Amino acid sequence: MRLRRVRDRIDREYREPLDVEALARGEAMSAGHLSRLFKRAYGESPYSYLMTRRIERAMSLLRRGGLSVTEVCFEVGSSSLGTFSTRFSELVGMPPSEYRDRASRDPDGLPTCVVRHATRPLRKPPGNPVENPGDHPVRNQEAPVAGHVLR
Repeated sequence: MRLRRVRDRIDREYREPLDVEALARGEAMSAGHLSRLFKRAYGESPYSYLMTRRIERAMSLLRRGGLSVTEVCFEVGSSSLGTFSTRFSELVGMPPSEYRDRASRDPDGLPTCVVRHATRPLRKPPGNPVENPGDHPVRNQEAPVAGHVLR
């Protein structure tokens, strides 16, 4: 139940700067303990979970069109365009501008659930680049640093 509250808070407040210590304090546990339990329950650290949510939201905004990559970056809570673009490229397999351009050329009409499933960002193992952006290997989880601000 406590982990679900943390996950729900990240889902609600993904635009805000979140740190593991504040999340842990809210559940009366240490940051390290929260990180271990969260990773065991959900397969990724709170930081990785937050970044995945932000990138999923960014993908949705880029597919919809009407916003620049910079506007999308700040809309999803990232404070640095460079960091956002790097993380987006790592998770999706292409830069956000290329993703936006491809999405604008693709025909509409696919159900939202199919688009979400097919475009969900997955982490690739370090040192193992994705040959084809459509082939996503198993997630690679990062260990959060206690007190680290999640941006």
